[in-house]
Amino acid sequence: MFRLLTLTLVGLLLPTLIFAQDRPNIVLILMDNLGFGELGSYGGGELRGGATERLDALAEEGMRLLNLNVEAQCTPSRAALMTGRYAIRSGNASVPVTTGNYGLTQWEYTMAEMLSDAGYATGMFGKWHLGHTEGRFPNQQGFDEWFGIPNSTDESLWPGQPQFDAVAEEGVSPYSVPEYIMEGFRDEDPSNVRVYDEEQRRSIDGELTERSIDFMRRQVEADNPFFLFIPYTLPHYPVLPSREFEGASGKGTWGDVLLQTDAYVGDLLDTVDELGIRDDTIFIFTSDNGSEFLPGHQGWSGPWRGSYFTGLEGSLRVPFIIRWPGKVPAGQTSNEIVHMMDLYATFAEIAGAEVPTDRVIDSIDQTAFLTGQSEKSARDGLMVYVGKRIFGVKWRNWKMMFNEVELGSDPLVTFDFPRFYNLYDDPKEMYPLNPSTPGNFWVRWPMGEIIAEHTASLKAEPPIPEGTPDPYVPE
Repeated sequence: MFRLLTLTLVGLLLPTLIFAQDRPNIVLILMDNLGFGELGSYGGGELRGGATERLDALAEEGMRLLNLNVEAQCTPSRAALMTGRYAIRSGNASVPVTTGNYGLTQWEYTMAEMLSDAGYATGMFGKWHLGHTEGRFPNQQGFDEWFGIPNSTDESLWPGQPQFDAVAEEGVSPYSVPEYIMEGFRDEDPSNVRVYDEEQRRSIDGELTERSIDFMRRQVEADNPFFLFIPYTLPHYPVLPSREFEGASGKGTWGDVLLQTDAYVGDLLDTVDELGIRDDTIFIFTSDNGSEFLPGHQGWSGPWRGSYFTGLEGSLRVPFIIRWPGKVPAGQTSNEIVHMMDLYATFAEIAGAEVPTDRVIDSIDQTAFLTGQSEKSARDGLMVYVGKRIFGVKWRNWKMMFNEVELGSDPLVTFDFPRFYNLYDDPKEMYPLNPSTPGNFWVRWPMGEIIAEHTASLKAEPPIPEGTPDPYVPE
């Protein structure tokens, strides 16, 4: 009996022990506002003017998710990814509209801190958007090194504007200064490298790629398992390719941007192969938000309606490709619900890291699902937020929505009666189920349970208020 129990326990623990011993490298590419339909493997590519051959091949080599969900804005998505918690909990439910003390408090335990504590070298090259004040830069939140921008790419348009330059020269406000590309090393104050202007906006993703390649080379030479986070700046407004790729597609800006992105990802994949770490590296390509909506820069959400800054599927669903040879089944496609923040608990399981137990963690371990041990996701629903407001809830192929915004710049519409959608029958959420047909609304019960559980957790552990300074300790 004891031997049988021992063998059973060993069998249950074996996947965890194998993952912990192997400690695969992790390369996580996070695009900025890349819509669901942009890549060839998601219906775009040539249709959008630029073939994405390397990314499409990556999808064939791994798993492609059709129902990977994010938050509705840049800062909330990144906060959820880094903490494994809905952004409302960390005080980052919205993109900041002021220049104050926003971002993650030091009390939050980031993905980078978690993997660093598990023995990983951690590097980030790209956009942060989770704090730009002392103690809140990436290299002060668990990354050994960081090169990139602290805030949003649209700030690259500020330099060169006559009135902005005049105000900056007058010193009217300490924040009347341009955004800088910055560089920092663990626990140090980062330094300004150069002004982030329109020309730098064009070239930065190429430099992020070069620095990421250098980071991988150095870690392999030192025999360190590594977590490489590459939050590229494209295709966030302004959508501008580098000079090298400008006109490369012959079909317009979006074609150029897709060719450029595909080439840069190809360079990273080639480096992984060259270093001999292909089988030992989890390689992920995804996006923080749905598509851009500003005229002249608009992206494409594929079969879905809406853009980021909405609660529609065009905001919530983004491309997600994961490759881990020998672990993640190749050529797989799934419409199972997963949330971006699930990577937090999943990476912890794979790396043998510890998930905090002193706070609410919304992340769910998806190791069994992603490695083909289960056809089902460990998650069947999620809350839909836009800013601090609950817009609704998703459960399996259903949505129950209380509010709607058509595009990010449109006014809020609040429904007198919740609207229910079957996403199999109505992917664009244009035909809410008839409320006079009660048989349609049994789904309010499972979705109501998700909402009740979530709101109860907010009462049990109140969210951190926006702008909370450090040091922060929950009451």
